[in-house]
This record gives sequence, structure tokens and C-alpha cells, in this order.
Amino acid sequence: MSCKQLQAFTDLLISQFKWRKMVGVGSVVAIWVLYFRITWPDSTIPRPPGPRPANKSSSSCPQGLFNLTHLLYWPPTPGDEGDFLASTSPQTSTFHLREPARASYALGGHLEAVLVARDHRGKPKTHGGDLFRAQLLGPDQKAGVPGAIRDLENGTYLLSFPLLWAGQAQVQVRLIHSSEAVGVLRRIWRDQWATVDFKGYFRGPTGYEESVICNVNPLLIAEEESTCYYRDEDSGELWFCARPPTLPCDSLVEHSGGTYWNVTTPDDEALMAWNVTDKALAQGSFPIWVAEENKRRLVLSPQQPCQPGLPATKPSGFYHQDVWHSLSCSGRSFPTADSILGCLAGRSVHMMGDSTLRQWWEYLRDTVPSLQPVDLHAVYQTGPLMAVDASRGIVLHWRAHGWPLRSLRTPVASLHSVARELGGLAGGPHTVVVLGLGAHFTTFPPSVLVRRLVGIRAAVAALLAREPRTLVAIKLANTGYKSVYGSDWFTLQLNRLLRAAFADLRVAVVDAWEMTSSLALPDDIHPGRLIVRNEVDMLLSFVCPV
Repeated sequence: MSCKQLQAFTDLLISQFKWRKMVGVGSVVAIWVLYFRITWPDSTIPRPPGPRPANKSSSSCPQGLFNLTHLLYWPPTPGDEGDFLASTSPQTSTFHLREPARASYALGGHLEAVLVARDHRGKPKTHGGDLFRAQLLGPDQKAGVPGAIRDLENGTYLLSFPLLWAGQAQVQVRLIHSSEAVGVLRRIWRDQWATVDFKGYFRGPTGYEESVICNVNPLLIAEEESTCYYRDEDSGELWFCARPPTLPCDSLVEHSGGTYWNVTTPDDEALMAWNVTDKALAQGSFPIWVAEENKRRLVLSPQQPCQPGLPATKPSGFYHQDVWHSLSCSGRSFPTADSILGCLAGRSVHMMGDSTLRQWWEYLRDTVPSLQPVDLHAVYQTGPLMAVDASRGIVLHWRAHGWPLRSLRTPVASLHSVARELGGLAGGPHTVVVLGLGAHFTTFPPSVLVRRLVGIRAAVAALLAREPRTLVAIKLANTGYKSVYGSDWFTLQLNRLLRAAFADLRVAVVDAWEMTSSLALPDDIHPGRLIVRNEVDMLLSFVCPV
């Protein structure tokens, strides 16, 4: 499905609505269902990944973004519905080195291992689809790097780890979700139009309030003829609320998260249970020794400075002594307030995203005393937030990315779309834009994020066209969620969409997925200061590459 086709469906849907009343409801609903479902692949016909077609113009969206069957391919999970004992077990699955162990390994080489998935009866699995996480850790060196996992789709997985530091290292493998649990998540994405709802608060002239259910789809909230709709003029995005009992649609003043829906069966809950989710394989880990090379104890980052448009590397980097070392460019550290100020002097930074990106704003505010917060709507969880250092000409913004947003009550007037904000920026060599989307889209099918990315990509392309010297950075989503509402499996798929959407634009990418999954730390959707500091340092390496 092309961008023009998708926009045509949206425009056709919009043309059937009036601001206060829906007309021609039957045809509108049919169009909406077609629009909403057409981008989701048929999971019963799995296809292997194929080459992404070349794009003719960076101003139009990449065709690969809409080929979800290839982009979001995951091996299917056949049979054994409801048989918990047939699901993959972290207690019986094992891994071993692909070749006999050596006394020492060469710095800069690779370590390879074979993982055999087994069920709770100890029987080897005959199909793939498990979500494992493999790491090579160096506890003494405070080091870590993610391993590459190749699913052979027969119950066997090949693991590969680059050897990037000298000294001791050890492999650790965790089962995040069994293939059967992934099957549950896949079914939720396929069959559920949402797993949460939201609340809209309407207020009359006298202060009288009414609250109703809101969501991305009118069929989820009310009878078709009793729906208010809201269209963002800049992005074309739609939002729907049930019509309040007495107040008009245009009296919507506040928004908040609502309820989480029950979308699982008892069998589903057994497969998603915490005793089999995010568990290290029982055999533990085995240590190896990596020898120095010509007195060199570390594989160095590339000499090229960090700049937008760099090709992605696998892995994107690694930790050593709690410092992230990029493998795509020469990353820098900004250990002091003065070093950060020296980089940001004269710059305006616009962050638009979720609370994991707000952590970056908070880190800079807390680390640099001269960055003084300006009280805009700081009382609200969604901001907007601003901090300034007038003497150095620094302005630091953060704003939530708008609907859908699971939040406390917040003014609707503050929920600007990312496309709207980008359209209001002149850009230039002193303008930095950081975008972070993901966590709030895991409760919807991927087509919802795809539709959002179409508008954002167009706005980014327009910004770079009118002022190419603008730095635009994309923050990938973190690890950290393990439930049916926000599993890491969902996030992994959404990160594929983020990369595909901006693949041929000259933007910088901060791989927060790998930066939050490379150390022996508990997963947290809001990681600690150590990781946030390294994420911000990576951003600043693009802002000030030399």
C-alpha cells in the first residue's frame, strides 16, 4: 500500500464526517475497517524477509514501511494450543560453544554458540519463534555487548558475539518470551484493535464536567451515531470520543489514560507467566578469556565523526567501564556540566516523544545547574517543559507526542502532534530535533504507528528540505516491558518501523534498544542514570562531533 493510497483512505474517511455529527455512518465504518486492517499482514501466510525496494524520492515514504508482511516477519508457532508443557522452557533449554573452547580468544574476533530450545518436558523444539536475548558480559570491566541471534526455525539458534575488550567475558542468555507466548502477542495484535482506552473530559461554561471513553477507532468507544471526532490539521491524525451526554463535542478540554482491557485467557496467562518470562537459562553462563593485542585492551570506535545518515551497524556499540562505545562513529563523552554547555551553546533543542525521552531533558536539567526550568505546564505529566541558559543562548524543550498517550489528566491544548511542531520550526545549524515514539503505541496494531510515521516523516523531510543543516535524531524505543500491553516483542517490531520510516533520510539514530539491553541490569522502561547519561552523550556526539 502506497503513501498516496493510505492518504486517500484517510481523506475519504474524513470527508464522511461532520464536526459534531457523523453522516453516512455505515459507509464510514466500512471505510475505517478497510483503512485500519489493510496494512496488517496475514500471519497465517508467513513469508521470509525480502529486499526492500529502492525509493525514488526521499520526500515520499519508503515502500518498505508498508510491506509489513516482510518488515514484521516472525517465524510462526504451530500446534500445541494450550499445552503449557509443550512451550519453550528456560529450565531445559541449553547453549554451548560452536567449537571447542580455547585457552584464550583474539581481541576483535567473534565467539559463536548454538542454542537448543527445549520444552518443559525436555524435548527439543522443532520450530523457532522464541524471543531470546543474548549478551556477552564483562563484570570486572563493567562491559557488555548484545549478541546476534539467528533463528534457524527448527528449534536451534546461532549466537554470535564480537570480542571487543580484553579480559574475562561470559555469555548470558535469557528467554524473554517463548514462541508460544509470542503467538499470544501476535494474536492480540492481529485480533484486537486496542488493548486500552482513554478518557476525555468535557467542560461547560459553568464548570460542569462530563467524562467519556476515547480511542483511535470509533468502533471501540460508542454507538456509531454517538461519536465526536477530532482531526489534527497538520498531520491528518484522527481521534475519537464518545459523545458526552449533554455537552458539545468542542468542549473537550482534558485527556487521560483509561483502563487496560482483559485480552487474555487462562492459557494465555500461563504462557506469559513471570516464572517463564525474562528468565536466564538455567545452565548459567561460561567464562572465556580474551587476550590483549599489542597492548591494546579495547576495540576502538571508528575514526569518522558522528553525523546524520550513517549506516546502521550490528551491534551499534558496547559498554566498557560503564561507557558506551559506538561502533558506527567516534562517540564522545560529556562528563561535566561545562562540557555539555560547551556543546549546546547557542542551540535550541526540541524533544518530542514519551517519558523515556523526557528522561533526557531531566538529565540535562539536573546535570547542568545553569539550565533553569521555565514553569510552563510543569504541573502536568505531559508538559510541555522548557529550560534555558540565557547567558549561553541555550533553550531546551520537551513535549509529549500527543494522542495516543497513557497519562494523568492533561490539557488537550498541550497535546500538539509532532508534525504540527515540526511544521513550526525554521530549522538551521543551531536547531536540534529529537523524536522518540514507541511505548504508547504497543497497545495498538502496528498500522496505527505506521499511519503516524507517515505524517512525521513528511514533516521531517520538509524540515530538512527547507534547512538541511538541522540535526534530526531518532531515539529508538527502550527494552523494559514484558506484558501483553507492552511486551519487548511489540517494541522490537515498532523499532523496525521507526528505522524503516527514516531509512533514506539524513537523520541520526540513537539505538536505545541496545543501550538498554547490553548490561547485566534489570530491565526498566525508565532506565537508570547510567544508561540515560550514555544515551544523552550519544546525542551530543551528533550535535558536536568534533
